[in-house]
Amino acid sequence: MSRIGKKVITVPKGVTVTVGERELEVKGPKGTLRTPVPEGISFKLDGDQLQAERTSDELAASHGLARALANNAIVGVTEGFSKQMDVVGVGYKADVQARKIVFSLGYSHPIEFPLPEGIDVKSERVPAKNSIPQYQLTLTLTGIDKQRLGQVAAELHGLRKPDPYKGKGVRYADVQLKLRPGKTGK
Repeated sequence: MSRIGKKVITVPKGVTVTVGERELEVKGPKGTLRTPVPEGISFKLDGDQLQAERTSDELAASHGLARALANNAIVGVTEGFSKQMDVVGVGYKADVQARKIVFSLGYSHPIEFPLPEGIDVKSERVPAKNSIPQYQLTLTLTGIDKQRLGQVAAELHGLRKPDPYKGKGVRYADVQLKLRPGKTGK
């Protein structure tokens, strides 16, 4: 039984949803997204109500997945999504240039990270984050596709994962790190 799949999605004004056999097309003020529809799941549009239906009870997981993907597409074209990444470490920096980010993360060379289409970034130094030792700056990633935004954030995180002792690296702003104690020094 999928409780998420049974929820009705309210389509806001200014958003048009085209129901196809294998995909949904969602158009809104921020852009257009296409969402795949799993086998055995269908969508029904009644006015401004979008309902996901399944053919059998064995498809409960796909039912909830299809509904969540459709809801994410609707939220993406109306409001968009954002994710924040912190760059922490002495000498670490990130420079946003046109459609790429140039990182200096303690390696012998700078790292150029090209931004995919649909993802925008801005860098800023947030004064409230001075409680983080060696804090440098915050990168705010924005986009309408939640999956692509999460993938870009994961790739940025993988460039220099946070050190377990000092927390240096590229890390998610909303994740609290528990640092390990160093040697006791006896």
